[in-house]
Amino acid sequence: MGPGPLFAASAALRPLDLTYVLPLKWSDDGNPDEFTFYLRWLSTQVDEVIVVDGSDSGLFDSHHSRWAGSITHVGPDPSLRFRNGKVNGVTTGLRTARNERVVIADDDVRYDRAALDRISVLLTDHDLVRPQNFFDPLPWHAAWDTARTLLNRAFGADFPGTLGLRKEMFERTGGYDGDVLFENLELMRTVAAAGGRAVAPLDLYVRRLPPETPHFVGQRVRQAYDEFALPGRLALWLTLVPLLGVAIATKAARATSVGLGISVAVAELGRRRAGGTRYFPARTSLFAPVWLLERGICSWVAVGQRLSRGGVVYADGVVERAATPVKELRERFG
Repeated sequence: MGPGPLFAASAALRPLDLTYVLPLKWSDDGNPDEFTFYLRWLSTQVDEVIVVDGSDSGLFDSHHSRWAGSITHVGPDPSLRFRNGKVNGVTTGLRTARNERVVIADDDVRYDRAALDRISVLLTDHDLVRPQNFFDPLPWHAAWDTARTLLNRAFGADFPGTLGLRKEMFERTGGYDGDVLFENLELMRTVAAAGGRAVAPLDLYVRRLPPETPHFVGQRVRQAYDEFALPGRLALWLTLVPLLGVAIATKAARATSVGLGISVAVAELGRRRAGGTRYFPARTSLFAPVWLLERGICSWVAVGQRLSRGGVVYADGVVERAATPVKELRERFG
């Protein structure tokens, strides 16, 4: 996609005292022109942009020649050996950031100036900020996955692909465990256990590009495995398929219809919170039953992988732990 009006309107504003840390590891360049434009725009909006690039040497060199003029482009610190490569990138970026206020973002996240301004202000009084992502554009699989976002919003807040963090808090905790799958939850839990102040404004909307369809399909079981970090939710998801089976076996059509209707209503509640109707089209609520069925099935597959392989396949290995239990983190910082 080319430059948007929000990008163009903010081009002349003074750069914020923020460091933007973007970890990535690409096997191909995807859409380098769009991404390069975004990086160059970012470099005019914030004081420092650090891309920590774990791509192979050929792609790294190509990226360096394309980006190094306007941003800091480096490889991950070779001393870091976390199983979750993203944490190697985030840790490298945070160690070298020159600003106290830092934005961490996946490579598919696209901030505008208004969101950068808001997160900068919030980081004045908070140690961690948890924005709300929305997909744009919205192909069918992104609408499907948006149902997860809406259900999370109905009961609290979603898990985004970007966070705001104060560097002092990162240094105080000594970093966070990178040998887990659900790295953003690990960071949030670590900050909370260390006494950090966190905020999750539901109306701080940050655009996210949807994945390609094969990538979306490949994420289903891995994302279900994340729920091992939230055992109450995992137990709920594991009951869905057996309950549906009982309903079908007993021909309880009315009960099934009521359950489907409730899931749509709950998703719609999340869609309507904090002005969400502007960012989440009405059809996304209708995907709630489909997403719940998917999560129920994939949760059983995730349990099977835990029992048969000791964890879920991630990158070039197997990761056992989704995240560190809250109690264990509290004991560490207590």
